[in-house]
Amino acid sequence: MSHAYGNAPTGIMHPPEVRLPDIEHFAHRARRLQDLAERNQPLGEFLTFMAQLATAQQVAMERFTPGWQPEPTAFVLALEHGMPPLNVQALQDVIDLPGEVDALLSALELHVGEAQRPLLTALRELPEQTGRQLARQVLAGEAGETHHRGLMPLVAAALQVAWLRLVHILPRTPERPQGELRALCPCCGSPPVASVIETDPKSSGVRYLQCGLCATQWYLERSICSVCEQSGKLDYLSLAPEAGDDDVSVAQAEACGDCGSYLKIFPRAVDAKAEPLADDLASLTLDLLLGEEGRYRRSGFNPLLIVED
Repeated sequence: MSHAYGNAPTGIMHPPEVRLPDIEHFAHRARRLQDLAERNQPLGEFLTFMAQLATAQQVAMERFTPGWQPEPTAFVLALEHGMPPLNVQALQDVIDLPGEVDALLSALELHVGEAQRPLLTALRELPEQTGRQLARQVLAGEAGETHHRGLMPLVAAALQVAWLRLVHILPRTPERPQGELRALCPCCGSPPVASVIETDPKSSGVRYLQCGLCATQWYLERSICSVCEQSGKLDYLSLAPEAGDDDVSVAQAEACGDCGSYLKIFPRAVDAKAEPLADDLASLTLDLLLGEEGRYRRSGFNPLLIVED
């Protein structure tokens, strides 16, 4: 169905073009996931584990110092030329992946139950070369081998910590991407997980895409497809509330009839606490229904969500 969320903002002439995540980002996400778990009974156990994972990410972020830390000056040239300074292709083989994974698992094993402990053990025992191969698959949006699929969200979580850590050593905020890069993260070059429409005075009504890897947000005009940038065949789809359901879902799918893709959009006017990656995980029912319908394919990149082709 169509609705006003596709309209352009009013009164905001120069919204902040790029917004970097704060140092407490994973803690904010953990709280949102736990809140969503309590409101979403079918996905409650899954979302609770994801909240525990986000909590572990925050601990790893605060307490671990990686063995490889670039100098801020290493990113100056990319920033001057408007290229993503933390490009995943350039850095995926040099980050301290074993250290990041170990720090995450050390924090996570204090909270998880017996059902998840075999996954933690298996990942600890994985050869570094295999772990890096899983990381490459995660960053490429690939599902990987079936026998490793349960480990990939944990590797993805470690990668998120590594890249958010890198965001905080950038000498300055990157500029809004232009041209063919407009729909890619200005920090790391990854696709967005979803978008959010703001309500705060400085950016009321403005749509920001959010990176699924490093959580950077960047401004993209509304009423255009984030994949093909067409606007003539956009539709806004959502789940109809069931009878007796008091929980209004914030998830919308901005679906494009030109390229056949959709990206979720979360208006804070409906839920001020919406966090794109957390709310993406909590609205998997919308993905399932759109997948069954077969008209649109998902474009959102959520590293914690391993989707089999």
